[in-house]
Amino acid sequence: MSDNAGAGTGLSTPGRPSGSSGKVKERSPGRIKRLILFVKQVLAELRKVIWPTRRELLTYTSVVLVFVLFMVTVISIYDFFFSQGVLAVFGDG
Repeated sequence: MSDNAGAGTGLSTPGRPSGSSGKVKERSPGRIKRLILFVKQVLAELRKVIWPTRRELLTYTSVVLVFVLFMVTVISIYDFFFSQGVLAVFGDG
């Protein structure tokens, strides 16, 4: 059985007037209240964050910088050899 039995026949559900969707319009909170709720929720989430110590932060930063420098070097080497190969195939100009 479906929940909307009799919906197409004009029969109304007991306790609900015919033609009504049964939904009560609720006013949403104002912009200021929503903004305050948002800020409270953000602060609550930030309290849950496990912040790294200074030593961990410096370690992670140095690892990232070393990795980036390594990747720049690898890509530069590939670029150099590929450009030399293109020049060898197509000539200097």
